Amino acid sequence: MDTPLYHRFTEETLFEALQDTPVALIHGSRQCGKTTLAQSVGEQLGYHYISFDDDNQLQAAKADPVGFVQSLPEKTTLDEIQRTPELFTAIKASVDKNRKPGRFILTGSANVLLLPQLSDSLAGRMEIIHLRPLAQTEIAGKKPVFLQQLFNAEIGSIPNINNYPRLGETLADMVCRGGYPAAIARSTAKRRSAWYRDYITTIIQRDVQDIANIRNLDILPKLFSVAASQTARLFVAADLAAPFSISRPTIREYLALLEQIFLIEQLQPWHSNRLSRLIKTPKMHLADTGLACELLVINSQNLWQNKVLLGQLLETFIYQELRKYADWHNEALKFYHFRNKDKVEVDIIIEQGQQVAGIEIKASATVTPSDFKGLNKLKDACGKQFSAGVVFYDGENILPFGNKLFAVPISLIAFSGFTGKIKS
Repeated sequence: MDTPLYHRFTEETLFEALQDTPVALIHGSRQCGKTTLAQSVGEQLGYHYISFDDDNQLQAAKADPVGFVQSLPEKTTLDEIQRTPELFTAIKASVDKNRKPGRFILTGSANVLLLPQLSDSLAGRMEIIHLRPLAQTEIAGKKPVFLQQLFNAEIGSIPNINNYPRLGETLADMVCRGGYPAAIARSTAKRRSAWYRDYITTIIQRDVQDIANIRNLDILPKLFSVAASQTARLFVAADLAAPFSISRPTIREYLALLEQIFLIEQLQPWHSNRLSRLIKTPKMHLADTGLACELLVINSQNLWQNKVLLGQLLETFIYQELRKYADWHNEALKFYHFRNKDKVEVDIIIEQGQQVAGIEIKASATVTPSDFKGLNKLKDACGKQFSAGVVFYDGENILPFGNKLFAVPISLIAFSGFTGKIKS
């Protein structure tokens, strides 16, 4: 079965980068759609395509990096560039001789800027585009405007036309499905599960070994599963190391590898001089909830019955959706979480310049004033810089809970994004 092609909203960013920057790097986890995006844009603009999954091309590049780069056409796509870090110095030299925009499209399934072999980055010569698995709005084919609404204080003006659908058990199914294009293309949950199992095996047996020589390789899938159980929770290496008889520094090294290939990420804590007793520990989120469900060996029916785990995975799901939205947003955004020692917290804090917005997530169909405890504390701390606070819930209406505070149905972000008109 062919994987259906979805329009990636990042495509516009790639076109823009190629107009004024010599090198554009698309990086993200394997199978998130980097090659498809690079080939789609490359075919439209006449790029020659080379993949380093082809062993002949790989060996040629490693044997003579300078000669390999010199032999390339002026516009070339180099796929899975993390397999040949030797090329970066040669690409830099080539670009320094010819600074014409749009010379190279690179893709990488590892954060190549963190590779120890990389002696010189392409700083000032390369734009980096982080591609994540599909957003629900990309699947629906409608570009979201939620972040504009959030920072323009327009959420309360969005009409409740015919209400918004309550998701119920569909919520668990959506979380288990995840966002990888090839997994979504499979017709049954059983077949999607098989895809995710093969994916995990490939990552461990091949991609990790492309960038590092590690001992105890058999520990890595077990550690990845423990990490999945801790998604949306505070990142405490000691807790993750507990099931294993290896040192905490080694566990941190292995976790860094998973982060380097975009399978886990840390959400840093938010700080303010107006608040005391803040916890300074980052949170951890997996890159995709479909992957997390496979690691936890849980299907949508079981997840729906386990409300604690559903809430935990839903937080990661919405966090990742918002990170995808941020990649298409016109303004630069920074993401954080907030928690103090009294366990008052805000799941996600987003900064746009001096503006601050807060997001809370709950899987239930009801919302109460107590759900806004953390958002009210954030609002008081930020004063005029506070744009809005949102509690996502599985309800049918947008409900005001005070000045700049709203309960918002998850279905608005899960299917097609906000429909409210943005004011000029």
